[in-house]
Amino acid sequence: MRMEVERVQAIATLSFSSNSIPDEFIRSEKEQPAITTFSGPAPEIPTIDLSDPDQEKLTRSIAHACAEWGIFQVVNHGIPSELIAKLQDVGKQFFQLPQEQKEVYAKPPDAKDVEGYGTKLQRDPDGKKSWVDHLFHRIWPPSRINYRFWPKNPPSYRDVNEEYAKYMREVGDKLFKYLAIGLGLEEHVFKEAAGGEELEYMLKINYYPPCPRPDLTLGVVAHTDLSTFTILVPNEVPGLQVFKDDHWIDAKYIPNALIIHIGDQIEVLSNGKYKSVLHRSTVCKDKTRMSWPVFLEPPEELVLGPLPQLISQENPAKYKSKKFKDYAFCKLNKLPQ
Repeated sequence: MRMEVERVQAIATLSFSSNSIPDEFIRSEKEQPAITTFSGPAPEIPTIDLSDPDQEKLTRSIAHACAEWGIFQVVNHGIPSELIAKLQDVGKQFFQLPQEQKEVYAKPPDAKDVEGYGTKLQRDPDGKKSWVDHLFHRIWPPSRINYRFWPKNPPSYRDVNEEYAKYMREVGDKLFKYLAIGLGLEEHVFKEAAGGEELEYMLKINYYPPCPRPDLTLGVVAHTDLSTFTILVPNEVPGLQVFKDDHWIDAKYIPNALIIHIGDQIEVLSNGKYKSVLHRSTVCKDKTRMSWPVFLEPPEELVLGPLPQLISQENPAKYKSKKFKDYAFCKLNKLPQ
């Protein structure tokens, strides 16, 4: 069994007695949210109604949000609010289990994959840590699911996540379609280029415990997602921030909305027409923040590069073509692409 104090949830419990946090969680002044969050009037992340009968308008709104923001919220997306509530409930119950019961699902120390319960995700050049614990596991396709990392407690965890995966795929397919049509391509082009039916849906639960000094630390540092795009459900505790026009701005919480982040692979496939979004997460003093992103990722051996339809002599390829696993390795180890 690993040292429990590695887990932020355990560190948080110890930190409140001293009203301070360990040095490795304190960010530089360039990153501290109290200093760097923009407090003036800021534009709002676009919100898009996915049930809009005007398909042209819907496609235009999505394409515009992807080009200008790299992020948008969707409402009327077809996922029942009761199912979202259940997803959140079973995830929360897992994180409330005694520590040793969670460690059963720990990511093996020598694993090449991110699946499992864990704390540290990517190399930090300054040895800094983020105020978050997580659980990763794939929810689709069936051939890539490893139930070893799906909690058996609460008992309904599996049913709820399998049901959620069904709806996730419908939303994912719709978004792939609109992304393609928005650039004048046939509707199947993006999904096929990203792996088609082999596309992997990787769920992550982020658990950000209350923190005595939320002004000094971050839950997740500034990053763009590796994925094609990410479909995220937050809980009601705000914390997501987006970098826009040189400012860090807060994302507004809209109950039952899905937050869509454009990831690196769509930026690459679109040859930069759509932008992956730089974002980060802050934490809260008296409440636990949680979020449930699902990363839509290509199979690891698939080679992705700018789509041939989007490159020409006037508009040459801006990105290299490479296997998804090589792209991911470089990114997580902070190596140039």
